[in-house]
Amino acid sequence: MKKIASILKNKEIMNRILFTILILFVFRIGAQITVPGVTLGEDLNNYLNNSYALSLMNLLGGGTLQSFSIFALGVSPYITAQIIVELLSTDVLPALTELKRQGQSGRKKIELATRYLTLMLGAVQAYGIIQTMKTSDAISFQMASQEWLTYIYIIVVMMAGSMVVMWLGDRISVKGIGNGISMIIFAGIVCSLPSQIGNAWSLWVSNVALQGQDSARIAGIFKFILYILAYLLIIAFVTFIELSKRKIPVQHSGKGGGQTQSMARASFLPIKINSAGVIPVIFASSILMAPSVIVAFVDASHSNDAWLNIFQTSKMVDMGGWSMPWGLIIYIILTIAFTFFYANIQINPEQLAENFQKNGSYIPGIHTGNETERYVRKVLNRVTFLGAIALALIAALPPVLTLTVFKDNPSLAIGGTGLIIVVGVALEVNNQIDGLLAGKSFDEVVASGGR
Repeated sequence: MKKIASILKNKEIMNRILFTILILFVFRIGAQITVPGVTLGEDLNNYLNNSYALSLMNLLGGGTLQSFSIFALGVSPYITAQIIVELLSTDVLPALTELKRQGQSGRKKIELATRYLTLMLGAVQAYGIIQTMKTSDAISFQMASQEWLTYIYIIVVMMAGSMVVMWLGDRISVKGIGNGISMIIFAGIVCSLPSQIGNAWSLWVSNVALQGQDSARIAGIFKFILYILAYLLIIAFVTFIELSKRKIPVQHSGKGGGQTQSMARASFLPIKINSAGVIPVIFASSILMAPSVIVAFVDASHSNDAWLNIFQTSKMVDMGGWSMPWGLIIYIILTIAFTFFYANIQINPEQLAENFQKNGSYIPGIHTGNETERYVRKVLNRVTFLGAIALALIAALPPVLTLTVFKDNPSLAIGGTGLIIVVGVALEVNNQIDGLLAGKSFDEVVASGGR
């Protein structure tokens, strides 16, 4: 309560919160506007629920794909472009690597390149989605005199919507609370939770109550309670993973000017168990979705071919007498691999060891240079192993539940990926508010001390 009172009294924080709410309100309005000329099919929601890649894209877009709105692409092309540029900046393209080392000016050029790549990826993604969903009768649209004009029109509308969403996210980052892109994704996921819980209540409690059977009603209530408890347990587990970290003690040579030994002991290098966040899940899903997009480009009539089921995470596929969820297996392997890869990009042991050497910092008992790099890499890989397994389990939860518990109601499958995003953004916003409150308190202390 004390923290809430402090927030309400802080004019800057309240202005940021109100501005964020206003932008999210604008986003939610746009998310309900269907692309003009497009008619939604009756089985659109079932189609999205049965395709994990499109379901995840719908999740990241804040539910915009289920209404095929002008914001249907959401921030997915931008996120994918960011990942690709980040990967290419790791000594793959020397030009990008050089820009990354140029500080603020280099980052601006990289951001511009990311936005250009976003446009290209957005066009490809939009065409693939249109073709795939149209072939599956999930959507239909009125053709112009020439079919290619209709496609160009819809693609341009979707790309423009994606650019508007990016701009709204930028506004939140500058004038609001939290990271803008993350907040838009957060808002979409949170908006879908009441509907999902409401569906569970209707299925297990309301519909059963109409039948008038006491035993069935009690069983339904028990199922619903277990469902809510499962949600809470997953949130607690995700929060634990997000907050868990390995602290490597760091000391300094004393060149910085009078740092005491107690201050040196207080310094540490934190390595999060899940330092890669939800990026590996997004990238793994993008790769699984790529074959469908490519087939839609080459020949849309083959978009529903049986071999594409190999890349569906929630389908059993028979290969040589072995009926296995091959798509789910590939998805888990890709998630684990990208977790290690992205963690080593986020915390570059080689660059870290170089910075330690330049700044006169060292890890007690470890020589500077190559030995520090090897030590940090070993600790990072050990910690990331736990994070990769946890992330893969959480990400695989919706497809597994779809294959087992919720075969007839895939929309009820608890979304572990969504909860990772929600918990991560909530913790980030909380930390930012704490920082703003601490800054205000510090200003007040300084002002009172100067009198």
